[in-house]
Amino acid sequence: MCVHICLAANINKKVVPTIGIAVDPRPRNRSTESLQANIRQLREYRSKLILFPRKASAPKKGDSSAEEIKMATQLVGPVMPIRNTYKKEQARVISEDEKNFKAFASLHMARANARLFGIHAKRAKEAAVQDVEKK
Repeated sequence: MCVHICLAANINKKVVPTIGIAVDPRPRNRSTESLQANIRQLREYRSKLILFPRKASAPKKGDSSAEEIKMATQLVGPVMPIRNTYKKEQARVISEDEKNFKAFASLHMARANARLFGIHAKRAKEAAVQDVEKK
């Protein structure tokens, strides 16, 4: 899990390794759907987890209650299997727009427009000033 996912799930980043979760400092979530799925999975794991207190005589805030500790059993098998929700798309006919779409050209133009945005804005502003002066 990433640090920002743990923080979004309201788990302190120093507590995360102590409850059996590996922390990767490099952020990986690029979409909100995967981020929400990871947060939901982490919260579900945390809700099922039974934390035993270090000292039985003095349990701390995040530790499980005495009843939960008595009910605890060792889990054998996969803890929480990851279910991928992959939806296969139906086969369909390619439309004319899709046939005529030039991916490289559109990406090339998008990069050029992003790179030259300031120059284009400056030229448009100068052209507007010249139009006002001519009138």
